[in-house]
Amino acid sequence: MSAPETNTEKQVKRHRGPLIGIGLCLAFVVVLTAGWIILAGQEAEDPAGAAPDTNPQVMEGESGNGS
Repeated sequence: MSAPETNTEKQVKRHRGPLIGIGLCLAFVVVLTAGWIILAGQEAEDPAGAAPDTNPQVMEGESGNGS
């Protein structure tokens, strides 16, 4: 079944606004995703003012009594 009206020039004019809106929304999502990835990467780094580890783990084969 074919479309009842195939005036493509008229269809381009009618769809220009919605297509621009969709493009702007996609661009906004890309910016938000990039920002989220950047922030997640910064949180993964050890902050400079972090407290030192007060409970170091003893390696296997080492006893804490000097023997």
